[in-house]
Amino acid sequence: MSKQKSITELIKDAAKKSKVGAYNKEDATHKRKVAWPLDCNIGPGLEGATACETKIGYINGARGQMIYRGYDIFDLCANSTFEEVSYLLQNGNMPSEKQLNAYKKKLTEYRSIPNTLRTLLGFEIENMHPMAALRLGTNLMRHRLTWKDSDSARPLAEEAIAADEDSIPMETQPYGEKHAKYEFKKHKTGRPADVRTTTDDGESRDTCIRLISGTATLTAAIARIREDKLPIDPDPTLGHAANFIYMMTGRKPTKEEERVMDVCLILHADHGMNASTFASLVVASTLSDIYLSIGAGIAALSGPLHGGANEAVIKMLEKIGPAKNVEAWFKKKTKKKEKIPGFGHRVYKAYDPRALILAPLAKRLTADEHGEGSVFDTANKLEDLVVKTLGKEKGIYPNVDFYSGLVYRSMGIPDAMFTPIFAVSRVSGWTARITEYLQNNRIFRPRAAYTGDFGKKYVPLKKR
Repeated sequence: MSKQKSITELIKDAAKKSKVGAYNKEDATHKRKVAWPLDCNIGPGLEGATACETKIGYINGARGQMIYRGYDIFDLCANSTFEEVSYLLQNGNMPSEKQLNAYKKKLTEYRSIPNTLRTLLGFEIENMHPMAALRLGTNLMRHRLTWKDSDSARPLAEEAIAADEDSIPMETQPYGEKHAKYEFKKHKTGRPADVRTTTDDGESRDTCIRLISGTATLTAAIARIREDKLPIDPDPTLGHAANFIYMMTGRKPTKEEERVMDVCLILHADHGMNASTFASLVVASTLSDIYLSIGAGIAALSGPLHGGANEAVIKMLEKIGPAKNVEAWFKKKTKKKEKIPGFGHRVYKAYDPRALILAPLAKRLTADEHGEGSVFDTANKLEDLVVKTLGKEKGIYPNVDFYSGLVYRSMGIPDAMFTPIFAVSRVSGWTARITEYLQNNRIFRPRAAYTGDFGKKYVPLKKR
């Protein structure tokens, strides 16, 4: 049995275990069609709110179920590739062989961004957080690859509808009107005559593919620059996952590493209306372009409450030390009622399916020449303890971040690059959701509950 097939079998075994800890019930929020306006219970931070409809991704946290465009995540990871899955997210269907080859050809073409990298090298990337550098890099891509920054590209202000005008009908008490009188229509600006013919409008399917390829190239280059090394040109003979490892580490990955990275990219490609996806959609809803919308997603992901948890897991495991120390460490942690990184999730009350897939992959990678086996033993012992004590009682299980860091580190990837890898994958979901939302766009305009004072009188400065 080949190593590649054994990984497939590991994923199939994980699929069989996915029922453990899952509740046999449907998700009450799942509806075939939403009748707007919708009544729902909303908590702080818009928790529980339904903001839009989507056909891209679905999560049933009680069942530990994760779906892309109708396909189960276990099935995709066992049988598909990132190129195929990103095409699926973008287009809504699995590609034919001809369509997939054409898509791969574009990914290969757009992976090379020498002019953007040349500009990026002019900044002190080695002294920047890699997520800040990545956000800068996407802005530089926008400047180089689109005509959005030209003077003649700006739409006429008198042709636009103001955001506040558009929001008035739905704010009318108590529920607003059934249909808004002012609707945003997608404003299409023709190509200005004075711009390069090689640039695009920042709003097309090609823009999405440029970002999927370019973000991987930028992330790999940032990793190299941080280690005082020059970026490496992509290899046109390698696929997306293999190229990413090659451009980052300087060595061509083994077939096993390529397969594992492919699985990791599939797993992180989309995950509901999380903070970074929402941030991307909010910016896109103003009719900004896709590059700036993706920049907003990267900015949201850079926050420690969203990205970076797998780095915290690695630090925690190193602090614990050998597996024999786990029980004593765990007792101290639970006594203080402190949160354990890598466990629990806002959505899942069963095993995170991504963690079920990553756990055996981490075990496989750390068991051989990579020398991280002892860290995996510690992680495995900690998982057993947490699940036995908090799993059935509180629905706390490992999440995707618990094992992903071990997988990345085993491939020679620095800890600081873990969150940028998240972005390299998630840009496919961000762009898919942006293009879907813009088909029936409505600018986001939630309200805040005012809790301040009324009736205050102005006091002149000298009398205060």
